[in-house]
Amino acid sequence: MKLEIEVPDSAFSALRQAPKEFTACLRLMAAAKLYEIGHLSQERAAELAGQCRQEFLVSLSRLGVSPFQGVEDDLATLDLLT
Repeated sequence: MKLEIEVPDSAFSALRQAPKEFTACLRLMAAAKLYEIGHLSQERAAELAGQCRQEFLVSLSRLGVSPFQGVEDDLATLDLLT
């Protein structure tokens, strides 16, 4: 599926990115956030970002997003963190 959005030219110059680079960055940021808030699995988020899972994990690290979403909540329900 193809999705089109309008982006002002000033965004490209402000970020110093060509449209193709901006598109890749936007896909990665959206995928990372959707993964972080639990809306996408790691596999699906990597697919959205256009990366393999290993590349996506490296990207998450660079963005400061933990690859272990929901682990603390799971452990808390088992009383392992108290």
